[in-house]
Amino acid sequence: MASAKFYGTGRRKKSIARVYLVPGTGKITINKRDIDEYFGLETLKVVVRQPLVATETTDKFDVLVNVHGGGYTGQAGAIRHGISRALLEADADYRPVLKANGFLTRDPRMKERKKYGLKAARRAPQFSKR
Repeated sequence: MASAKFYGTGRRKKSIARVYLVPGTGKITINKRDIDEYFGLETLKVVVRQPLVATETTDKFDVLVNVHGGGYTGQAGAIRHGISRALLEADADYRPVLKANGFLTRDPRMKERKKYGLKAARRAPQFSKR
C-alpha cells in the first residue's frame, strides 16, 4: 500500500459514484452521510457491502463515496461497482473473487428512448376498430 487512498468510479443507469477506500474500521459514508442514514432499505445496504463481504475486507477500509444521478437502486449499484474497482486498485489478488461474483461488470442496461408514433418506448396508442 504505497498511497493510503484507493479510488474507483462506479456507474449504473444514470448514477455515477466516486469511491475512495481509506484504511480504517469499516465506516461507509455516502455524500457526507452515514450509510444507514442515506439508504432506507436494508437490501440496498447489503448491495453496497457485497464486494467488501466477498473479499473479507469489511473492517479493513473506510469507504468515502460521492454519488449523483439516478434513483437509489441505481446509486447502490454504482457504489458497488466503484468499491469493486477501488478494491482492485488496493490489491489485484481480489480480481478472481470480484469477477466470479460479477461485481466488475458494468451493467449495460439503460432506459430505452421514446419512439415517434408511440406514447413511450414501446407503449402504443390504444387500438380501436371503430
